[in-house]
Amino acid sequence: GPFSHTCEDIFGCHHEYWTGRILREFAPLRQLLDEFEPDLLNQLQQVYQKQHPVPLVWQLVSSQLDCDRLDYLMRDSYFTGASYGKLDLDRILMAMSYDPVSQQLVVARKGMAAIEHYLIVRYFMYAQVYNHPKNISAAWVLEHAFKRAREQLALDNLQADEVMTAWLQQDCNQLPLMQYLDADDGVFVYHLHRWQRHGDRVLADLCRRFLDRDLLKTLDITHLETAQQTQLLQRVQDWLAQTDQPHAQPQYYAGLRTALSHGYTLYQRGIKLATEMGLQEISEQSPLVKTLIQPWQRTWLLYPRELDPALLVTA
Repeated sequence: GPFSHTCEDIFGCHHEYWTGRILREFAPLRQLLDEFEPDLLNQLQQVYQKQHPVPLVWQLVSSQLDCDRLDYLMRDSYFTGASYGKLDLDRILMAMSYDPVSQQLVVARKGMAAIEHYLIVRYFMYAQVYNHPKNISAAWVLEHAFKRAREQLALDNLQADEVMTAWLQQDCNQLPLMQYLDADDGVFVYHLHRWQRHGDRVLADLCRRFLDRDLLKTLDITHLETAQQTQLLQRVQDWLAQTDQPHAQPQYYAGLRTALSHGYTLYQRGIKLATEMGLQEISEQSPLVKTLIQPWQRTWLLYPRELDPALLVTA
């Protein structure tokens, strides 16, 4: 959907669900599949539902070491300029192998270093790019802009085309197929541009902030106890409620966001290493990978830059 995974968080879409619907319902694609092989659709469904009788087939698409992860890590590293996101793809591909007994994807023992590097790259990309404070702030502003737009639409106080109206009014996963496919970044950004001149100050301001990158500021409050985090948020919201600005509605301009990274998950389709003693979980052979199993969590307070800094001082 528009804005990739951020759209899923805002509208509750699930790309796996839509993959199935597009394959089944989009007539031109369905016709091509049926012409190529009558049973191809069922085979594809087995792949993305992880039910194919040969695990290797779906593991190449969705596993701890799959083509999708390799693709987005390399692509996002390039477009963000994050040099630590670069992968030695040739060595990774050379390390990948097939175990005929279990019929699953495995890694050759001599290629363990390449896989360790891949897992470290993934760790840092999540820590420094995907969960970057500015990314979290932009997602917050965008989410609350559409939340406000949905409220204005319910009041019959919003201009939007048929596609945008459907996305605001309906459960994303219940949309007609073409209204889902017709939505892209351009459609959404077009409406954000229009709404920044809307009569509702909150909607207009949130749209402007997103488009102009005038985002909310973030403060890492992970070190505070949960009760302290809540008290700090309440203090900020009380101050905002007393101002004569759009952010006088603090639920749109102040909040807590928690980012959780599960790290390397060995219990759900972990990476298997082919050794002289048979297949072993890679973390059993690599102390480095073992350190990546532990999840980490960070909590941020989001607030507008106009806030009095004295309010952020904690005992």
